[in-house]
Amino acid sequence: MKKPVVFLTRRLPTAAMEMLAAACTITLWDDEVRPCPREALLEGVAEAEGVLTLLTDRVDDELLAAAPHLRIVANMAVGYDNLDLAACRRRGVQVSNTPGVVTETTADLAWALMLAAARRIVEGQKLIEAGGWGPWYPMQMVGVDIYGTRLGVVGAGRIGQAVLRRAQGFGMALGYHNRTPNSEVEAATGATYLALDELLSSSDVVVVTVPLSDETRGMFGAREFALMKPTAIFVNVARGPIVREAELVAALQAGRPQAVGIDVFEREPIGPDHPLLRLPNCVAVPHIGSATVATRTRMATLAAENVVAVLTGKPAPSLLNL
Repeated sequence: MKKPVVFLTRRLPTAAMEMLAAACTITLWDDEVRPCPREALLEGVAEAEGVLTLLTDRVDDELLAAAPHLRIVANMAVGYDNLDLAACRRRGVQVSNTPGVVTETTADLAWALMLAAARRIVEGQKLIEAGGWGPWYPMQMVGVDIYGTRLGVVGAGRIGQAVLRRAQGFGMALGYHNRTPNSEVEAATGATYLALDELLSSSDVVVVTVPLSDETRGMFGAREFALMKPTAIFVNVARGPIVREAELVAALQAGRPQAVGIDVFEREPIGPDHPLLRLPNCVAVPHIGSATVATRTRMATLAAENVVAVLTGKPAPSLLNL
């Protein structure tokens, strides 16, 4: 029997490639680093019944029209703002993502950014590299404490809950904001539901984990930053467009919040001239929330499982509800 054709927009970890090769004929943009050019993507999906995409690959009416045989789009990501779900629904194309896999890894990164910003880790390393580490004095490189303070998490999904669980070991008072209160979150973490303004004004650390949507786009701007404590730490491991970056830069320059840890940006990738990088109180990393060997491998294999399941008539593990 002829195997169904699957187009990959990037070479994947070996385990995922082997899984796909056993059930499908693979065609791919054979580069681990450079995104698949649009022209190559449209050409690659022409005969494909499945396509495995990354966040850099836009799936819209144009692509779907170029792929008359397409049955499944498997996005190797939790988010799917690169996919036009309505267009897929109109054409009867199923869509999947990789939920759950990135939860613990992303929560770890949120904590890494939180601690690095609070204790001025990057700033301290740069001081040493510049030859500026002189004699000790009482207020040298002082930061703020995390242990025993108040944490506010905006978005109590899987990642938000994982961030809250870790805070229990730091003796923190816990608050969360969600579209609606969640008694299961409260029972599991001891966190208290707060209105957004109350959470922002009372928290020593604010961590954002909400998905990007019309409701959350631009959610954090000058007004929200002005509500925070002057000593507050702000961390975003969700999506860049949730924050109005120009207003964040102005807020940091004005000293409220005191410092930020950022994994995501309005437009990615950013360059070395980005305004946030000029500020000593900003810890920035290049969207590495899921960047561990185990997590990226599991993301790829889950995406592959979805492709193989749909193309062989079996239940897929993580289809999106279109």
